[in-house]
Amino acid sequence: MGNRMCLKSSVYILAAWVALCSCTVRNIQNTTLDVDRNLAYCDSQVQKALKEISGKNGMPRNILHNEAHWNLCPVEITEWTVGFWPGILWYNYENTGDMEDKDAAVYYTDLLVPLTTLPVYDHDIGFQLFCSYGNAYRLTGYEKYKRIILNAADTLATLYNPEVGTILSWPREVEPNNWPHNTIMDNMINLELLYWAAKNGGDKRLYDMATRHAETTMKNQFREDGGNYHVAVYNTADGHFIKGVTHQGYGDSTLWARGQAWAIYGYTMVYRETQDKKFLRFAEKVADLYLRRLPEGEYIPYWDFDDPDIPNAPKDASAAAIVASALIELSQLEDNREKAEVYRLAATNMLVELSSEKFQSRASKPSFLLHSVGHWPAKSEIDASINYADYYYIEALTRYKKMLEKGEVKRRFLSLQRREKKSPNLFP
Repeated sequence: MGNRMCLKSSVYILAAWVALCSCTVRNIQNTTLDVDRNLAYCDSQVQKALKEISGKNGMPRNILHNEAHWNLCPVEITEWTVGFWPGILWYNYENTGDMEDKDAAVYYTDLLVPLTTLPVYDHDIGFQLFCSYGNAYRLTGYEKYKRIILNAADTLATLYNPEVGTILSWPREVEPNNWPHNTIMDNMINLELLYWAAKNGGDKRLYDMATRHAETTMKNQFREDGGNYHVAVYNTADGHFIKGVTHQGYGDSTLWARGQAWAIYGYTMVYRETQDKKFLRFAEKVADLYLRRLPEGEYIPYWDFDDPDIPNAPKDASAAAIVASALIELSQLEDNREKAEVYRLAATNMLVELSSEKFQSRASKPSFLLHSVGHWPAKSEIDASINYADYYYIEALTRYKKMLEKGEVKRRFLSLQRREKKSPNLFP
């Protein structure tokens, strides 16, 4: 177990008084989250999963509603989720510091090597290789990981259409659906790969591609209230927007929860990378709509906010985990103190609810979370444990812990400053 059992058990409390603006959300209650206990829970579930899948060389994909064990997916370019399990292992290693956990992360990351030299299949190369190799390089600095990330960015860039101004998401859907150039909201997450590469030795044009993709998507793929179409279809000749449709939501004009989650996460990241305030304002707009539409007093959304079967429709823990992670970052990027507190408290409440007996798998399954929805229209992965829900849950907890530690360092620094003013010889 190494030093895994040395995780601190102290409870961190984030509580703040919030005065809400008309542009934000309804009252959000103060709450408490034991982040260390929940990270220790994640570690225990990882160890169960590793024991279960040892030697099988597949990636955990899902545990269906009436099942108790991970269904593994093969390491293939067509499987968009293969990068999440290595990413989970890297976050777990980051929090435990245990070399056994690092070895597991390295092993499952190396399983993806065959994907790193294949020609482009679709936009999901960002999910596949940045969630895995991106975290691997961040935590190790291994040069071989950096080269793989840079090559992946160049591969993703081949799907960029300068006439349209976005990356083609699904080449396979061009003819069957008559979607000449299609861009899905999930693609916003893959822009981080381009930004990273542009800042770490890659072609500087990757930065411009990512930013124009975000601008074009912001212009065409959203309705007036900030809700988005899952898919935007463009004309390849002159780049004009043809229509907005859905693929995984309830309807073309409904608010699909995970699609909105991708938008919140994506535009928060784009603002972080560009520091352009228009992206901050837009991240606020899409986040505020999501928060306003949550069920009263709850923080896990229905899979689609407009499903006519609500309140009998299934909830989607994966959307909540993505949004919680995004709002933790957004709260720290905010230039509006009140909104920062709203987002921080909303994220805390989301993590508290996700960490409850209702949503944690605990003894029943070797995953982190229950009750996610993968693809409702296809009746796939309904009320299941899914790897990307777990990925964004452990990412959110890790970001939350860092936020608290950063706040504690700042409080100590300010306290020392005040003491120095009273006692000038404090720092001789």
